[in-house]
Amino acid sequence: MTKEKNLSVLNGYIVLILLILLLIGAGFLLFRISPVLPILMLVSAFILFKGFVLVNPNSSNVLLLFGKYIGTIKKNGLFWVNPLYSKRKISLRASNFDSERLKVNDKLGNPVMISTILVWRVTDTYKAAFEVDDYQNFVRVQTDAAVRKLASMYPYDNFADEGLDEDITLRSSVNEVSEALEKEVQERLAMAGIEVLEARIGYLAYAQEIANAMLRRQQATAIVAARHKIVEGAVSMVEMALNELSKKEIVDLDEERKAAMVSNLMVVLCSDKDASPIVNTGTLNH
Repeated sequence: MTKEKNLSVLNGYIVLILLILLLIGAGFLLFRISPVLPILMLVSAFILFKGFVLVNPNSSNVLLLFGKYIGTIKKNGLFWVNPLYSKRKISLRASNFDSERLKVNDKLGNPVMISTILVWRVTDTYKAAFEVDDYQNFVRVQTDAAVRKLASMYPYDNFADEGLDEDITLRSSVNEVSEALEKEVQERLAMAGIEVLEARIGYLAYAQEIANAMLRRQQATAIVAARHKIVEGAVSMVEMALNELSKKEIVDLDEERKAAMVSNLMVVLCSDKDASPIVNTGTLNH
């Protein structure tokens, strides 16, 4: 037997009625006839009692007879089985697993802290009970291994300014990374009869030793990008101002005065601080 077998078992309420009748009969006959028969009835009732199995909703019982797999009861209710069967309960409910924060290296070798949230459930009780030693511990260990492998496959973030422009990153490609993680974990847990319902990154950050440096780098990148936009806008505005002055013939500027005007406008438009205007009450030459 290498796969799960759904077992058909006897309704427990029928045996319960029989058990009650045996106990009543044993009590009635105990002081009226030889005690041998009532004792045998009590022993029979005790043996019958050992065969009861209560299965709650979304639970199961794996049955063994002297080490041999007999089958699995998945239907909920009260049942009766061979009293010699050994029983092992396995939950079929969905379970959450929030892994510890692991320190791993991403694709570029940067140390990052990462954890995952996994939603899983048992679908094959035979594999969960006999293919692995402890299926719950197996889930934890294999999930950690999958997260380590996933982190090494992708960079934490894009570094386009260094020529390292990646399509998928741990920080920005949430859906793609979650799909890859779910596939990787499912492949590892399939041998234990476990289905992965959801897998996603729960925590992601640079490791403490490089967090400050990477934060400064991100800030510098943002500042450079902002400056680039500011300069583009300033050049466009200066060009528009010169064209409008020339088009409407408001003032006739030679090349030297145009250069001075461009310089002044670029300083005003690109400065971090507000400009302090100076009113010229003389001529253009003074």
